[in-house]
Amino acid sequence: MTKATQTRDTTKASTPGALRRPAYPFAALVGQHEMQRGLLIATVDPLVGGVLILGDRGTGKSTAVRALADVLPHIDTVKGCPYQCDPAKTAGLCAACSPLLKLEPAAGSNSKPAASSKSKPAAGSKPVPAPKPARFSVSVPVVDLPLGSSEDRVLGALDLEKLMTLGEKAFEPGLLAKANRGFLYIDEINLLEDHLVDLLIDAAASGENRIEREGLSIVHPSRFVLVGSGNPEEGELRPQLLDRFGLAVEVRTPRDLDLRVQVVLRREAFERDPEAFLQEHAEAQAELRSRLVSAQKRHAKIELSAPLLRQAADLCMRLGTDGLRGELSLIRAAKAAAAFDGLKKVSLGLLREVAPMALRHRLRRDPLDDTDASARVARVVDEVLV
Repeated sequence: MTKATQTRDTTKASTPGALRRPAYPFAALVGQHEMQRGLLIATVDPLVGGVLILGDRGTGKSTAVRALADVLPHIDTVKGCPYQCDPAKTAGLCAACSPLLKLEPAAGSNSKPAASSKSKPAAGSKPVPAPKPARFSVSVPVVDLPLGSSEDRVLGALDLEKLMTLGEKAFEPGLLAKANRGFLYIDEINLLEDHLVDLLIDAAASGENRIEREGLSIVHPSRFVLVGSGNPEEGELRPQLLDRFGLAVEVRTPRDLDLRVQVVLRREAFERDPEAFLQEHAEAQAELRSRLVSAQKRHAKIELSAPLLRQAADLCMRLGTDGLRGELSLIRAAKAAAAFDGLKKVSLGLLREVAPMALRHRLRRDPLDDTDASARVARVVDEVLV
């Protein structure tokens, strides 16, 4: 079984009798705090941007992403919508859901003009609102994008079955459609083909997917949190894609003997009896999911003081980051972390914690300075965030 087939794709209904390998519990992960923290921050506030996970082989990068799927809160969608449109929104919807969710009177209601232009509706009468579409609660989609995917698989294409049987031109949604309002995961992202990188950059920048091919002209929402993992020794990312990630987290092989032993024992226990292991961590999983729900609700009320904002901007300026994405990612990550921790405002400590994640991948290369990017960020953080 490949990594692509193991990753949980919550956009597909499970087939009765189908076997799905249970995911390792997110709450049972140990030794990779920064990776877990980055994924949770992106869950609280998707506007932080994607999460890039770089590190050694065999450090649990893919395991962590698969594990995250089981603690994500559920979302409301329009029943039957292939793009998981939000029934509480009136903008950013697909072509089918947009007219359904606008607050317009239903056809044939009292708001329709009478036959006589001089006649007026009876006093006190009110327009009858259009019936709202049925809501459906689903898990947040976590979709895997295999490295060898074709453009049609990613973007969507003509439904050949309907074309051959019914003679109709219909659109078959691709992975970008299934990942809307969820997570799109790419393992070994540094090996992704250039033409797929270009597609992801366009979708990430616009929040929608446009298809103009084979007589089809389709535009649908495609807002997702991009999560990529890989080993830097196997290749580097293109700068255009690297800049689209809000956070970059590092994972390293644990150097603590007791920690290594704990990781091995937990993994062995999970492999021997997955159901018992999941039951053992069920309470921690439920608590984590509850914290995420609470954090998403309080996130909009988190305060960031003006002095801290100036320090964040000063930090980015001294590091020489291009544009303002560094500041935006930094303050958004700090607010999301504060919300997850149950705080009302961002503290200096939180800003120091998330600064390496938000900025280490945005530094310009200095041929005269071979210092590690994380060390460069830490050095300037100690100078500015005091």
